Formats: sequence, structure tokens, C-alpha cells
Amino acid sequence: MRLSPRPALIAALAAALLALASCGSDTPEGEGSVTLTITANAIPGGKNSASADWIRQWVIPRFEAAQKAAGRDVRVLFQPNGVDDEQYKTKIALDLKSRTGADVIDLDGIWVGEFAQAGYVKPLSEVGGPQVDAWEGWAQIPQAVQGLGIFDGKKYGLPQGTDGRVLFYNKELFARAGLPDPWQPTSWQEIIDAGTALRKLPGVTPIQINAGTAMGEATTMQGALPLLAGTGTEIYADGKWTGASQGIKDVLGFYRQIYGGGLGDPRLQQEAKGRDKSFAEFADGKIGILAEGDYFWRSVVEPQAGVAPMADRDEVVGYAKIPAREPGAGVRGQDFVSMSGGAVRVLNPFSQNPRQAWELMAFMHSAEAIKAELAGAARVTSRTDVNDEVLAGDPMLTFIAKEILPITSYRPGLAVYPQVSAALQEATAAVVSGTPPEEAANAYRAKVEGIVGGPGNVSN
Repeated sequence: MRLSPRPALIAALAAALLALASCGSDTPEGEGSVTLTITANAIPGGKNSASADWIRQWVIPRFEAAQKAAGRDVRVLFQPNGVDDEQYKTKIALDLKSRTGADVIDLDGIWVGEFAQAGYVKPLSEVGGPQVDAWEGWAQIPQAVQGLGIFDGKKYGLPQGTDGRVLFYNKELFARAGLPDPWQPTSWQEIIDAGTALRKLPGVTPIQINAGTAMGEATTMQGALPLLAGTGTEIYADGKWTGASQGIKDVLGFYRQIYGGGLGDPRLQQEAKGRDKSFAEFADGKIGILAEGDYFWRSVVEPQAGVAPMADRDEVVGYAKIPAREPGAGVRGQDFVSMSGGAVRVLNPFSQNPRQAWELMAFMHSAEAIKAELAGAARVTSRTDVNDEVLAGDPMLTFIAKEILPITSYRPGLAVYPQVSAALQEATAAVVSGTPPEEAANAYRAKVEGIVGGPGNVSN
């Protein structure tokens, strides 16, 4: 059912749209009609159904009404999809290659660099004009979060929701081991020290940091990449992929300390359902420290509908920032680090109405629109003003929004990244199985050289 636009909101949006129009528009006010299209991998009753319903029932009627109030005849159409992510990616790439497709397009943030290099997308200001840089929303999106849509220093997309990685810990186990609460390690050694204290508790695995190939990208995002950021190293920087750098060796050495030193369970890293088993074991009080994203809090141990619900989650589960190897050693000289993922929206550079397409996209990323999409749910968004309001009752997600997003990092959005990630997963698996870190690092470098076109594209 389509919702009736609210008069006060429509009047405000109309005024905003008139202001945007003063920056330039493809169709002068009151002249002609415009049709805009939105596409996403979302479909009513299927994949990402709630997002599809929001676009159809909230975004489209309100934007059309606001445009009408501003003296424009604008129609918005939604092109739904409900397919595998790679199928969706292929479809969008083919559309853009043939200079067709929707005006506003949802993309996974990890695809941005690949699409930019192919010429399928262009910087937002090149497409939408000067009104892009004047948008009020930029002031509400932390610079680190803007990075989700940035490639080679240019803004290609607007970030949608995002997340962050932290260290979760069991407060009851910490108390039994004589460890403090709240707990905030300031170095890797302090994590090892806490794990050593937890090791004296029978039936408890002190530390779980995803490793190996069975956990796939969860190994890279929850473990290897945050640790690498903690050495001050990025997996891709200045046009080159990181090879057997000291940072890679330090990360693999840390894994070796955990899984070779009796602080982690190597078997979990090799089981097909090892990650799910680690969730259940944490919920059962059998894991002391777990590196995970905020998904773990809101969807895994959530007391009512979680995958591994913990009725006493709010009292028992603590959380801390991931420290750099030592203070100041992280990327950008940070003491603490994280990794985030998420989706973005981009403008079709071949749109017939690019400036009005930007107005539509900016409207979709307004505070009012994002709150409508949340529909009362507590979830981290890209906007600080929205997070301040909707996360007020959830201290953990507020922690993500206020403490983690300003220090986070993102994966490089390049086509070969998944292969590089798989090579990094193999390196962690080798170390867990007993291979010396230096040997695993050298093997990793050799694989990366083969993936990215030779040693000239790899740095030490």
C-alpha cells in the first residue's frame, strides 16, 4: 500500500528541491516531464524485500510529490531484482557498458573501484554537478565512512548502512579469570595476556579470531584485515598490493601466537561450520574473546531472535575496540582500528537527467528517508544525526557509531580483491596448521604476484 505524503515534509522537501534547482537542472522548472529510475538487488516478497518496499511505498511517492510541489513533473520507476549478488553485478555492468540502465543504482561498496576503473561510473560531482558538493548530508557522514564510496580520492557513491568490527568478550569468564571489566586492550600483547589468563578456566577457548579458508571472507574481514590495519599497513595502497611485508608477517605471527600457543581452537578454523560453531560456543560461555562485527550483537546473540540467543546478553557480553599492534602503530597513526563493509548508491553517468537523478539520490539519503527505511529498527547508518537518534537505546550500536566508524577502514573495491583475500585466508590456514609465519608470508606473496600481474604490482 502506498503511503500518503505528509504535507509538512513535502513542503520542506519542495523548498530544498527549489534550492537545488538554483544550482542547475536538466529540465527547467515547470517545463516538460522527467522519468527517473532506481535499481537495486531487492524485490517485494523476496530478496531485501523491506528495502524494495521502502523504495516503492515511501521514496517514490514522497519524491514525486515534492517535485510536483516544486513545479516539476517527475515520475520515478523502480526496477527490482532478486538474484545472486554476482548475477546482479553482471547485469549492472552490462547495462553501464552499453550506456543504459537506471539513473540511481545500488552497488556493493567493494565493486566501486572495479566499476570506476572500467569507466562504468564517474565521480558524483562530475555527473550531478556542483549541487553534489553542496549537499548537507556530507557533514553528517564521518570521513572514514565516506571512504566506502571513494576510489582514488574521488567520491563515486553515497554510503548506505555500514558496520564495524570489535572484540567481544564474556564478562563472567573475565571475572573468573581475574580480568577487568570494562576491558580495553591497547596492544596485541594485552590480548595475548588476557587469553593467557583465560586459559586457566577449564573448557574455555580463550580467543577466537577467524582463520583459514572454511570461514571465507569472514577470516579476512573479522581477523586478517583489522590486524593488518593495526600494523599501519593496507592490503592495497599507492597502486600496489601488499606482499610479504612486515605487517603481513606480524599478522601471521599473531595468529601463530594464538593457535600455536594454546589460546585458540585450531579445529574450529578448519570445520565447514566453524564460524557458526564459534557463535554457539560463545553464547554457551565457552569462548572468552571473539573478534566479530556488530552483526554478532544484533543478529547472533540478540536475546529474542538471534541465531545463538543470549537472554542475558546485555549483562554478560562486553565489547572493546581492536587495538593496533602497539599504540600509534595503526593506519593513519591510530591507536585502534576496525574494518567496515556496506553498500553505496551511484549515479549512472549516462543518465539523461543527471542533476535530477542526484536530487533523487540525495533525497534517498536524507535523515527523514533513512529513518523511514529503518522502520523503528536499531541499525547503524552512515549518518551521524540519524544514529544519534535511532541508536539511543542500544549502547553497543552507539559504540559502533561513535567510537568505531571514525577509525574504520574498507576493502579495496578492485576486481582481483576476492582472489587476494583467498590467498590471505590460505596464509592464515597454513600458520594455524603449523607453518612458520615467514614461510606462509612468502607463499602468500608468490600467489599475489600471480593474481595481480607480477612482482611490479606488489610491494613488500
